[in-house]
Amino acid sequence: MTRITLSPETREVHLDGRPVALGARAYDVLLHLSRNSGRVVSKGELLEQVWGGLSVEEGNLTVQISALRKALGPKAIATVPGVGYQFAASDTVGTATTEGHAAPPLPAKPSLAVLPFANLTGDAGNDYLVDGIVTDLIGSLSRISGIFVIAATSSFAYKGKTVSLAEVGTDLGVRYVLEGSIQKGGDTLRISVQLVETATSHTIWNAKFTGPVAEIFALQDQITEEVTGALEPTLIQAEAGRIRDTPTDSLHAYDLCLKAISLILRMPKADTFRTAVDLLDQAIALDPGYVLAEAWKCRAFLLARGGRYIGQQNMQEIEPVARRLLSDHNNDPLALAFAATTYGYLAADKTTAAQAVRQARAMAPNSGLVLQGAGWVLAYVGAYDEAIDCFERTIRYDPLGPSTGYYHSGMGICQVLSGQVEAGLVSLELGYAENPDYSSSILPLMNAYHLLGRMEEAKVLADKVMRLLPEYTISGNLAVQPFQLPEQLAFVARHSSGLGLPP
Repeated sequence: MTRITLSPETREVHLDGRPVALGARAYDVLLHLSRNSGRVVSKGELLEQVWGGLSVEEGNLTVQISALRKALGPKAIATVPGVGYQFAASDTVGTATTEGHAAPPLPAKPSLAVLPFANLTGDAGNDYLVDGIVTDLIGSLSRISGIFVIAATSSFAYKGKTVSLAEVGTDLGVRYVLEGSIQKGGDTLRISVQLVETATSHTIWNAKFTGPVAEIFALQDQITEEVTGALEPTLIQAEAGRIRDTPTDSLHAYDLCLKAISLILRMPKADTFRTAVDLLDQAIALDPGYVLAEAWKCRAFLLARGGRYIGQQNMQEIEPVARRLLSDHNNDPLALAFAATTYGYLAADKTTAAQAVRQARAMAPNSGLVLQGAGWVLAYVGAYDEAIDCFERTIRYDPLGPSTGYYHSGMGICQVLSGQVEAGLVSLELGYAENPDYSSSILPLMNAYHLLGRMEEAKVLADKVMRLLPEYTISGNLAVQPFQLPEQLAFVARHSSGLGLPP
C-alpha cells in the first residue's frame, strides 16, 4: 500500500518515506484534497480554495492534478466524472461499477472513453444539458472509423463515482479518456476538455472552447476534430471532416430532445416512455424537420413495445414516421438505424430494413446504437452470423450500459436459431439476469429451456409471462412478433407449447 505523508508546517510531502518535490500550487491542491479525503471535492471548490478567488483558467487546476499524478502515481488522485477529484492514499481505488467484469483487451486502433463532464454552470438543473452535450460528442466521435469509442451508457456508469483513470482504462479497455467541464455565463458556454492517457494519467492535450449557446453545434464539431487530431495525427482530413449536419435550428427543440434522450437511454418504463414521447412531440412541433427527434421517438416506441408496455396497435402510430425517415434521414446513420429497426419490427417485408441498417452500419461503424439496431433487423431476416457480430461489437462498445442485457438477449436468439444452443443459452441467461421483467428477455429464454428439455425452468418463466402479460396467447404472440420467417415461427410455436400458456 502506498503511503503519502503531508507535513503542513514544513510543506513537505513524502511518498513511502521518500521526499517528493512539488510546486506551491500543487502542494496546496494536494493539501486541500487530503484534508477532505472522505468526500469528492469539486473543481470549483479547488479553484476557490487554492487560488483564493482569483480569476484563473480551469487549465491551471488540470496542470496541478497532472503534476500530482506524475509525482505520486496515477492513482493518488481519483477522478469523479462530472464532479471533481478525491484524494486516494492507497494503490487501490475501488469502484463498484465494473465488479465481476473481465477487462477487455485494448483495440488495435486508438480507443477512447468520454467521461461525464463536470457541471460548473452553478445550476444542477443543467445536468441534462451537460450530459446531452457529452452524449452528442460521443455520437460524433463514433462516426469516425479510425477511433474506437465507448458508448455513452457505459461512460455514464461512472458519473458521480470515485474512479482512477487507470481503472477506467482497464475496465473499458481504452487507452485514452476525455474529461472536461462546462460553464455557462448568460448566453455563453465555456467547454474545457482534456485528453488523458489512462495508464499514466498524463494529459496529452487540453483545450478550451468558448462561444454563444446558439453555436453549440459548431463547438461540438470543433472539439471532435481536435480530439481526433490529438489521438491519431495520421487520420486523413476527410475522416476528421465528416458530414456535420446541424440537427436543428431550434435550440428549444434541441433542449427538449436532450431531456427525452436522457429518459430513453435508461430503458424507459411505461410512465417515462410517455414523458419522453411528449417531450419529443414538443420538439417536433417547434421544428417539424427535426430528424433526430423523430428518430429517438422511433426508438422509444420500439423499446416500449419490446417490454410490452404498449400494444401492437400503439406501435402502428410510429410506422409512418419510420417509413418516412428511411428515405429522408438527412444522412444521419443513427436516424437511419432507428427508423430501420422500427420499420423492420413492424413490416412484413424486412428486406428494406436490412438494407438500411447495413447502410447505417457502413456510415457509422463504431456506433453501438447503430450496431444493436442492425443486429435485430439482421436477425429478423435470418442473417444470424452477421447479427451476432453486431451484438458482440455492441457489447464491446457498451459493456456497462443499461441496455447490455437487451443485446445479450438478441445475440442469444441468433445463436440458438443458428444451432449454437449452449452458447445461446449463456447469452439469454445473461440478458434475463439484467432485465428479468422485460418480456423480450423472458420469452426467448423460455423457448431455449424448452428446446433443451429443461421443462421445469421453462414453466417457471411461462408462469411469469402470464403474471406480467395476462392477455398473452401463443397465437397472438406469433402474429405480432418480428421474427416471421417460417422456421422462426415454427421454432417459437414448438417451444412455447406444453408450458400451460394459452394457445
